[in-house]
Amino acid sequence: MLVDRFNRTVNYLRISVTDRCDFRCVYCMAEEMTFLPRDQVLSLEETYRIAKAFVALGVKKIRITGGEPLVRKNVLWLLEKVAALPGLNELVITTNGSQLSKVAPALKQIGVKRINVSLDSLHPLKFKSLTRTGDLQTVIDGIDAACEQNFQKIKLNAVILKGRNEDEIVNLVEFARHREIDISFIEEMPLGAIKEHDRALSLMTSEEIRQHLSAHYELTSLEDNTGGPSRYYALANSTTRVGFISPHSNNFCSTCNRVRLTAEGRLLLCLGNEHSVDLRALVRDPSVSDEALEEAIRESMNIKPERHEFDLNEEPQIVRFMNMTGG
Repeated sequence: MLVDRFNRTVNYLRISVTDRCDFRCVYCMAEEMTFLPRDQVLSLEETYRIAKAFVALGVKKIRITGGEPLVRKNVLWLLEKVAALPGLNELVITTNGSQLSKVAPALKQIGVKRINVSLDSLHPLKFKSLTRTGDLQTVIDGIDAACEQNFQKIKLNAVILKGRNEDEIVNLVEFARHREIDISFIEEMPLGAIKEHDRALSLMTSEEIRQHLSAHYELTSLEDNTGGPSRYYALANSTTRVGFISPHSNNFCSTCNRVRLTAEGRLLLCLGNEHSVDLRALVRDPSVSDEALEEAIRESMNIKPERHEFDLNEEPQIVRFMNMTGG
């Protein structure tokens, strides 16, 4: 029965391999970044063992995230090992794009199928302000380097905030359309306490963005459904798809098929809840076999919550920021 519940609930694992990044996106607004001691972070070998267990249980898709995953030493070793797991259909990476110019060819050769890049602004000064230290041209060069490798899909992820970057919605879509890649607009989630803006006032909903785009493009709803949160629209006369991820305005929990493994080994059953299982303790216990690890993962599905609850007028219930979670 546990096996049946696991297969119905999860076929997509997101793995954060680091809480470190060379710059941040709108989604992580912590004023100060506190990084974990090295011994609290899963080793690449431990991460691989957990990934292998999930694939043995039927998971078909793994996404490697961060922080910024490509700054992790020897991460290409992990990617190559995970990509070669029998039964895995797709290995994906979410990145801020800062390292793509260097490693895009290696990612393609290893077997990465798709790449997601966080990009919230196309104005160099605004980009640096939003990311604290990021260089826009470096990211654009990285995106273009990835485009040259002909990955199955490349997608931009953008968080739009009123008063910050809502004037760039069309420009971001044009940037994606020109390169024949996809773009998703993500509603900001209340993860961690911030002082930089009022989330209730700055939230721009997916419907507001879609209406704004409808004045510039002919959008056609698509039936594409990966079991995830994105709802896609096609642009007329273009191969680019525009996606909307709407944790506030359109709760998608009923179709969620994913769980997340943090860099410190917590298996998060829901991004918007604190339900979790400590897998680090299991993989560091010599007495825990691979079979016992798989059983613990199956049993964790019993505490996967039905949905998240967000209220922008209250203090955030989740104190961790996105870099601690894994994108």
